[in-house]
Amino acid sequence: MVTIPDINFGVIAPELILSLTACAVLIIDVFVKKRGWGAAYLSLAAVLAAMLWASYNFEPVTTFSGMYEADRFTQFFKLIFLLGTGLTILISVRYAQDENIDHGEYYALLLFATVGMMFMAAGSDMITIFMGLELLSISLYILAGYTRSRMVSNEASLKYFLLGAFASGFLLYGMAFIYGITGHTQLELIAATIAESPSNVLLLTIAAALILVGLGFKIAAVPFHQWTPDVYQGSPIPVTAFMSAGPKAAGLAAILRIFYEGVSYLHVDWTIWLSALAVMTMTLGNVAALVQKDAKRMLAFSSIAHAGYALVGVAAANRDGASSVMYYMLIYTFMNIGVFGILALVARKNESRTQVNDFSGLAYKNPLLAVVMTILVFSLAGIPPMAGFMAKFYVFMAAMKAELYLLVLAAVINSAIGVYYYLRFVIVMYMREPDAAAESLPVLKASPALVIALLIALYGIIRLGISPGGYLAFAEAAFISF
Repeated sequence: MVTIPDINFGVIAPELILSLTACAVLIIDVFVKKRGWGAAYLSLAAVLAAMLWASYNFEPVTTFSGMYEADRFTQFFKLIFLLGTGLTILISVRYAQDENIDHGEYYALLLFATVGMMFMAAGSDMITIFMGLELLSISLYILAGYTRSRMVSNEASLKYFLLGAFASGFLLYGMAFIYGITGHTQLELIAATIAESPSNVLLLTIAAALILVGLGFKIAAVPFHQWTPDVYQGSPIPVTAFMSAGPKAAGLAAILRIFYEGVSYLHVDWTIWLSALAVMTMTLGNVAALVQKDAKRMLAFSSIAHAGYALVGVAAANRDGASSVMYYMLIYTFMNIGVFGILALVARKNESRTQVNDFSGLAYKNPLLAVVMTILVFSLAGIPPMAGFMAKFYVFMAAMKAELYLLVLAAVINSAIGVYYYLRFVIVMYMREPDAAAESLPVLKASPALVIALLIALYGIIRLGISPGGYLAFAEAAFISF
């Protein structure tokens, strides 16, 4: 007897919208030879349509034979991914034109990568999660080296591909171990099997550790972070912005799915290991960022540090911890892509000016841009009343409730270290004059698309900092549903 799988195209409508638009962009780009024909705005329209659909309140459902779970948790992360993609497209419009990469496949790859992230968050089966991870990874490998004329971009793509394939091997080995032991790939059935017969604990623990290695690479957790500085520095700035936010959130979503839903009945104290991972990630990221002169490398190590802060919430292993991680990634998407948007403007053509000192005198040449940058870096540093402070506050409070006092102490110390290098941007913008080479350059003018992106980022940072209640309640309800 043939079993017909249950299929619900409604719950995957956002993925279908993005996939069909990506295919349409590729086809149209073949026949329309004119540069700037509108691939960016067609892709942006698809993102907005997908966001509207994803915002619709629906009853949680598991479909596609238990491989796809559409619940509030999935919905929350989908909105984060779509927000990040929309902001990336907006900051890409002028950059892609200036760097001569304004092609349809650039935007198609962004959309396909977003689809991969959605499958990672919605995967209630290890096969779905792995499929989403590979779709995301392959798209990012290409995007990292998209500016083919720059040797450093080619190097970034190759390094990301080689290390990413290695990390995927760890992940796949871990999943294969779990399947071999339990006979299932669905997370719910894996949990039930472990609960009924908790044998082979050692092998299951090794399998879960292998999965953590694979996903730790994706979120740039120490010691799986080696690719991050070079890849972030070599990739086009909008691509760096994209991979610093969305894929990190997708990796954390997969970690929450697997460790809270799949191997939750495995009687192993993961708190110790996750706490150690969080401390190493925060510390190395912040300390290494202190000595960086290149803004992209500084933000790369900053991204590693923020992964450590998010892992504090994962280590808490409670409802508050999981919901605070979700809230943290929403805020992080606003502030990090906003900073990279300004960097894309300051860097100019061929990214010739990406040093921190290249921001010198920005407050005098473009006061409004300097104010926006100040707000963004204050939020990244966790200075109230910016949203970054609230994000860290809720993550640390979740760890306090779990009685992880030493972990919270380490996180607070690391936050203080982070303030130092973030304030370097403010110091050079307001307290230093531009160098002679900068004086001869044209005045910085933000494109309308970049202005919109920065306004959205500012709104998110201020709104979530002053009135976080509704968004945090949404994150709590999203976690309860799963």
